[in-house]
Amino acid sequence: MSKNFELLQNLAKERDLFDTGSGTGTGTGTNTGTAVISEARPVEVNPMGGSPLQLAADEGQRDELGKLVQRVFLQREPEAFRSVLFCGTEPGNGCSWTCARAAEILASQVRASVCVVDANLRAPSLHREFGVENHHGLSDSLLAGDPIRSFISPVRHNLAILSCGANPSSGRALLSSDRMRSRLAELNQEFDFVLIDASSVSMGNETVALGRAADGVVLILKASSSRRDSVRQTIQQFENASVRVLGAVLNQRTFPVPAGLYHRL
Repeated sequence: MSKNFELLQNLAKERDLFDTGSGTGTGTGTNTGTAVISEARPVEVNPMGGSPLQLAADEGQRDELGKLVQRVFLQREPEAFRSVLFCGTEPGNGCSWTCARAAEILASQVRASVCVVDANLRAPSLHREFGVENHHGLSDSLLAGDPIRSFISPVRHNLAILSCGANPSSGRALLSSDRMRSRLAELNQEFDFVLIDASSVSMGNETVALGRAADGVVLILKASSSRRDSVRQTIQQFENASVRVLGAVLNQRTFPVPAGLYHRL
């Protein structure tokens, strides 16, 4: 079990564990995290596991990211989580890294189609995670009328990316618009799973608006940085907007979850 990527079960009961600025731990690990997840959707699993992944993560991190993917997308529960927003409570929490790795692992485990979307038009980086060009993407699609497929770049046979595009400043004003909701609806028709990387909630209101257009939200927190009050306020913002918070990923945790809690997973 990786010490800086551990799994929690209950967001409501264990919020105090997110107050990691109390001096416990140093927060010097890599972009890994703690998932707090609930239901997910049935899907046809690829028994061959897809082609090998070259992830920027060690074996323990991949194992924990696999648990995150399993709990969000692959559990056989009645309710489907097909479109999920990943966002931080503040910048620098490792949201883009986590979203990208989750998309890669999901695509390796299913035959279904997966699209990862860079809706962080304030600080876009997903194109660098996948090594693709960023000249044609989400911001361009918000300003043009071409089908959404024309703005998407393939990554592997069942994984694609909608990068932020060449006009992030112009497109940012449209993230809360009907045009954005229409584009997300197109993506949901084109792909079986859509993972959206968004700006941190502290940077603006567009992330909450994007959350309303998704099936749910996964929060990305950072050990020794994310504060309890900030996390609670973020959760409250989403709840006030009727956005379902599926759980949280705690990055750069350098001390273990208490054994009594971990054994309840």
